[in-house]
Amino acid sequence: MTDENIPDFAKSLAEANRQRITPPSPRRRFLKSFLGLGGVGLGGWGYMKFEAAWLEVHRETLPSAQFPVRRSFRILHLSDFHVSDKVPFSLVEEAIELGLKERSDVCFITGDFITNKLTDFEFDRYREVLSKLSEVVPSFACLGNHDGGKWAGSNYGYPTSEKVEAMLKESKIALLQNRRQVIYVKGQPLALVGLGDIWAQRCFPDKCLAKISTTRSPQEPPVIVLSHNPDSKTFLADHDWQLMLCGHTHGGECKFPFVGYTPFAPVKDHSMVDGLHNWQGRLIHVSRGVGNLHGLRFNCRPQVNVLDAKAS
Repeated sequence: MTDENIPDFAKSLAEANRQRITPPSPRRRFLKSFLGLGGVGLGGWGYMKFEAAWLEVHRETLPSAQFPVRRSFRILHLSDFHVSDKVPFSLVEEAIELGLKERSDVCFITGDFITNKLTDFEFDRYREVLSKLSEVVPSFACLGNHDGGKWAGSNYGYPTSEKVEAMLKESKIALLQNRRQVIYVKGQPLALVGLGDIWAQRCFPDKCLAKISTTRSPQEPPVIVLSHNPDSKTFLADHDWQLMLCGHTHGGECKFPFVGYTPFAPVKDHSMVDGLHNWQGRLIHVSRGVGNLHGLRFNCRPQVNVLDAKAS
């Protein structure tokens, strides 16, 4: 059919169709792409805020070869509450409630109770929250780099740890700062050591840990070290201990899926960002922690950690 045989209305319709399928202008393509990426970005941001408050209970059993005990018991390991304008007390309360439901026999907290400074009212509220834990289970702690000291004083925090120390004392949580204490958990003796933080330049293991000895008696209690930063292990290689509990890393806060890349973890050794690790015949457990710094997490949920020690 030639063009002169096509009715006028059909020509008009064909022209209208050609106009409708004309490719969009570069500007329109850019706007559509930008809005699409913006939607994805906003959705991702919203998810990361959601995940930051999505607590999980993570359970592990301590291998008896590295941590031999005569009585079985359960450890509740909490870390990095980081109470701040990004981390509300309600998240800490939820973590404590989840931990207490596990019927643990002892609780160890490995530092960074705060991020920066708190008001007196907030410290009073914090005491109430922590007392709910210590009233139920014996609780012990070490301090982190945010809890006061040289590093914190240079990063919008307290130049000393006096306020956090006073809060813990009034909350009946025993603080160990470069100090050793023998405790009994369900009849099992444990030598508990709490170290100061390495960023605060307060880590002095020689004050509270013996050197490794070939004459160590099997009757001696296993040694548990509370040390906020897992990088502190390099200072403890020659000391006698069987289990170290740490935090500090937050698991990286953002962990790349599949590859496990954690570019934001504030440690030198990225092989120990979270979980249980065998290191030179000893065990190191790193908690992702409860809180965070920026109110965001991705592929790295906050944790309440439960560790079971089994009698051998």
